Amino acid sequence: MTQHEQWMKLALKEAEKAFEQDEVPVGAVVVHEGKIIGKGHNQTELLRDPTAHAEMIALTAAANHLKSRRLKNCTLYVTLEPCPMCAGAIVLSRVQTLVFGSYDPKAGACGTLFNIVEDKRLNHSPHVIAGVCDRESEELLKGFFGRVRSVPRSDKRI
Repeated sequence: MTQHEQWMKLALKEAEKAFEQDEVPVGAVVVHEGKIIGKGHNQTELLRDPTAHAEMIALTAAANHLKSRRLKNCTLYVTLEPCPMCAGAIVLSRVQTLVFGSYDPKAGACGTLFNIVEDKRLNHSPHVIAGVCDRESEELLKGFFGRVRSVPRSDKRI
């Protein structure tokens, strides 16, 4: 198992927490100098907050830990390709490396629909590594959406 896979397994544990809370199962961890300094999982339903994505929660925790909005020398591991909002936050926070699992065909902004994190017109571009533990991430997502689709429409939260 590679170092990236080891950290991604911890992001997957965060995604499992989201799954257990009936949230879209996405998890994220921020690593700095070999230590997790921020972690999060989707909490948009729980917090009734459209910005409560796993990445946003993990980035905020890491910024608080470092007492800086700039997350230099940090790596963000996230189980699903970030959306435009999260990709913008990754650029603004100056994350050094972004590692993600599954591509997101509906909202991916790191190569699928858009490529915000590698847009040279912006003032920062993290190094991007895609597809790490993608199968595990996809299985969680398929399990979640299979469960959601089995619930009658009138009973759905999501």
